[in-house]
Amino acid sequence: MGLDKWVNFFMILSFFAATTPIFSDSSSFTSKFLDLAKEPHVFDWMVDIRRKIHENPEMGFEEFKTSELIRSELRKLEIPYKYPVAITGVIGYIGTGKPPFVALRADMDALLMQELGDWEHKSKVPGKMHACGHDAHVAMLLGAAKILKEHEKYIPGTVVLVFQPAEEGGGGAKKIVDVGALQNISAIFGLHVAPHIPLGEVASRSGPMGAGSSLFEARISGKGGHAAIPHHAIDPILAASNVIVSLQHLVSREADPLDSQVVTVGKIQGGGAFNVIPDSVTIGGTIRAFSKESMMQLRQRIEQVIIGQAAVQRCNATVSFLDKEKPYIPPTINNDDLHEYFQSVATSVLGVDKVKGTQPMMGSEDFSFYQEVIPGYFFLLGMVNASVEHLESAHSPYFKINEDALPYGAALHASLSARYLLKLNRDVPVVEGKYNDEL
Repeated sequence: MGLDKWVNFFMILSFFAATTPIFSDSSSFTSKFLDLAKEPHVFDWMVDIRRKIHENPEMGFEEFKTSELIRSELRKLEIPYKYPVAITGVIGYIGTGKPPFVALRADMDALLMQELGDWEHKSKVPGKMHACGHDAHVAMLLGAAKILKEHEKYIPGTVVLVFQPAEEGGGGAKKIVDVGALQNISAIFGLHVAPHIPLGEVASRSGPMGAGSSLFEARISGKGGHAAIPHHAIDPILAASNVIVSLQHLVSREADPLDSQVVTVGKIQGGGAFNVIPDSVTIGGTIRAFSKESMMQLRQRIEQVIIGQAAVQRCNATVSFLDKEKPYIPPTINNDDLHEYFQSVATSVLGVDKVKGTQPMMGSEDFSFYQEVIPGYFFLLGMVNASVEHLESAHSPYFKINEDALPYGAALHASLSARYLLKLNRDVPVVEGKYNDEL
């Protein structure tokens, strides 16, 4: 039996043997979480973890070194965990091992991108980079774990730490759900660093937060020939041109103007010579919408328009939505009750003037897979210090993290989870002996 399995076996036995203690209704023990997260032994530790992960970026479902680092830190903290979950994922547990359960999530994967910024801890892997802040997300969740572990005796339930693979288009969250890792969990919280929001502030909203997204690809087939005698050919380039124009009508003429949608063709490939009509053309793009119904309607109409417009030009067309390669991502919809709860906790941690609203974004986030099965809440964490430097947007090769944001994320994670369990125990008192050890 490997080290991980032995560690898990003994730690989880000890973890679940604990009885559920009696707690007061007070959440005062969480009031110093931000101060604790800023202390050097926590802050410097998070910074070190974040930099190690940044130097060694890994793609979706390939986060083996990242996962190994996470497990090593959890063992040092004496936090039991399950591994592997969804290939490279890690699920940790803090608290009583009994209901209620609340989850916190951090994604782990990087992007296929060469880091162009120059600093001491830049990516050591050519063509790969943490350009979306997932290295910081992992560091902050570990920071929260460290704080919660130090206050474990006050936690009336179990905090579940979800270190998730493959957020960047791989549908890692869906795999976490499919393997049953979130059964019996009452709520889940997640965050994303935001290079446009000031340090120490957060932004979110109730309802639609991020759009659902799907890819599409179509092959339009005609008959190749010499450009000088087009009447002997069937031109797929002309057909593709008509298809692209017609697709734009789906939003401008078929969608409710108050229901934001996007259809963008970002790829077109066909032909290799100036004077040759090719046999076929391939086009591809993305669609975005804020409801599953709108997404499904768009997908249906995209297929109809492509096949129909190709037929007008005497061409054939096949359409794929690439669900196996890049799964459809549902819209990110924040739970209304959790929004009220988040505002209350964030205000107590940061101050009333630091909790902002935001408009829905057309970007997608696979945290939405969790929200389809349990109440979930996703928010943006500011990290801009305008007096120091300008931060590039996510997915830029010059993307940087302001590490001063790490304590804020860790403290919010810890506060949201601990206070939520306290709230659940006030609303529905835990009765000893009525539960099985679900995890």
